[in-house]
Amino acid sequence: MSTPAPFVTPEQRIYVLVAAILASSMGFIDGSVISIATPAIRANLGASLADAQWVSNAYLLLLSSVLLLGGAAGDRFGVRNVFAGGIVLFVVASMGSAIAPTPLLLIVARAIQGLGAAFMVPSSLAIIAKAYPKAERGGAIGIWSSASSFFTIAGPVIGGLVLTTLGDWSWRLVFAVNLPLGIAALVLLFWKVPADVPDADRRLDVGGAGLGTMALLLLALALTGESTHTVWRIALGVGGLIFAAAFLWWEHRSKAPMVPLGLFTDKAFSGAQGLTFVLYFSLAAITFYLPTTLITGWGITPAEVSLVLLPLGIILTVISPFAGRYADRFGPGPMIAAGSTLVALAFLGLGLFIGLRSLWFVVLPAMIVFGLGMSLVVSPLSTAVMTSVADRDTGTASGINNAVARVAGLFAVATMGGLGALVFASSIGGAGGLSFGMSVPGGPTPAAAAATDHAFAAIAYVTAALSLLSGVIAWTTLERK
Repeated sequence: MSTPAPFVTPEQRIYVLVAAILASSMGFIDGSVISIATPAIRANLGASLADAQWVSNAYLLLLSSVLLLGGAAGDRFGVRNVFAGGIVLFVVASMGSAIAPTPLLLIVARAIQGLGAAFMVPSSLAIIAKAYPKAERGGAIGIWSSASSFFTIAGPVIGGLVLTTLGDWSWRLVFAVNLPLGIAALVLLFWKVPADVPDADRRLDVGGAGLGTMALLLLALALTGESTHTVWRIALGVGGLIFAAAFLWWEHRSKAPMVPLGLFTDKAFSGAQGLTFVLYFSLAAITFYLPTTLITGWGITPAEVSLVLLPLGIILTVISPFAGRYADRFGPGPMIAAGSTLVALAFLGLGLFIGLRSLWFVVLPAMIVFGLGMSLVVSPLSTAVMTSVADRDTGTASGINNAVARVAGLFAVATMGGLGALVFASSIGGAGGLSFGMSVPGGPTPAAAAATDHAFAAIAYVTAALSLLSGVIAWTTLERK
């Protein structure tokens, strides 16, 4: 079967690539800065821990549950049109986030932002794939990937400096910056890029998306919060499980399923999804709650926190390409197992030595080991997913793996926040009405700082064990040469 010809001319391809980079950068900046901005959001809006969790989870919920539908919509209605629609929704929701006067309105805006991202994120790569011939596609995606890594690294550094210089209110600028980026991308798309031909025969699994969203929503509600009654939590959890079972039934019966369940009969594919969930759960928990601990528990400035996290992004950018080559030589199993073990050691070190409160001799070395470990995982994991399915299913497999990682982040923020809150309350004894991750005027008291350290240590120990488990899954299910 021949490959369809690109829908743009060679001269127009550069505009497609720049538009994709601009749009993707919005998502990467928001994703990488939100953890550093969370303490400022709580202080500026008077938000609770549960509110802060939902600022992250509302975005992840809609993104993870609609992501696969967003990818299919590009084929059905045209990638350029869906890409542009996702950008518009993302930018409008970003402006709503920037001006939100209350935690509730910020959460609503973030949910709409996640919905926009669900259509924007998969389309950014799909439009590059459609615009470039196969022989040139790898180079274009490489440029896109490098630019994405740059924005992921630069986002926290710039955001940290802004928050430190301008104060708590400046978290709003993190969202406001999306307006010029989004407008520039839209101008390029409609001024320089023609519309591609949609596949009118493509069917969308709207029912599956609805059931999946309800399942994730109810389960996240059951896991999030500081004072929700136990009976109510159980009822929400049971409801979420019922919707999850209905989702699986629907996908099994659907003629055009969003998640083809037959792919999971392959041991390597199932293993890759399992280790993705476990490892990215750990990754999301640490990257969300470590900045909170440093800023609210230690009194570290956001600028310093962004600098100490910088090696993680740099090491990932530099080493990941080499790890991909070694995965071809040794198989993805050994590479991911080794990387997961390094990640587990980094998290264990954070848990053991967090009480020393040394940014440069505890946190920085842990971030270096963390970066080394993840650099051995990212490319080999993509290889494992892509080689475990037939060529015709690679797009769907990639989308499933992306969605699994997002869902893992959703549940990590919810469950580990609950664990941190429980340990914090036990350590501090409810003194002064304080809670885990709460900023205190004048800086944290010794008791609050110690309780914050204990809470984060508990999170670090759990994530270390889960990271080690992901290595075991990789070693036993993925290819070894």
